[in-house]
Amino acid sequence: MIQINGTIRLAPGTVAAKPDVVDAMKAMVAASRAEDGCLTYTFAQDMSDPDVLVIYERWRDREALAVHGASAHMASFRGVMAANPPLGRDLRLYETDDGTPLP
Repeated sequence: MIQINGTIRLAPGTVAAKPDVVDAMKAMVAASRAEDGCLTYTFAQDMSDPDVLVIYERWRDREALAVHGASAHMASFRGVMAANPPLGRDLRLYETDDGTPLP
């Protein structure tokens, strides 16, 4: 399984002032979750800093992730992000197993 975790720091006020960015994120999540091989796909706001997005993705394998990276919805999302460039990002890819549920 492939897991991607990390953060994207947006310019101050982007989430609050630019509904097109939020709409693009919602569309990206919905389209990604519908992809074959997508196990989890989530954007969330950091509770202490609304300009930081927390990313959490899980993919069946690298092939599914590669298809995701080449998808039309990814290209559209990249276009919105290029028009609203993040101030920074820290995304990490991990190869892992399914984990063990905590009691």
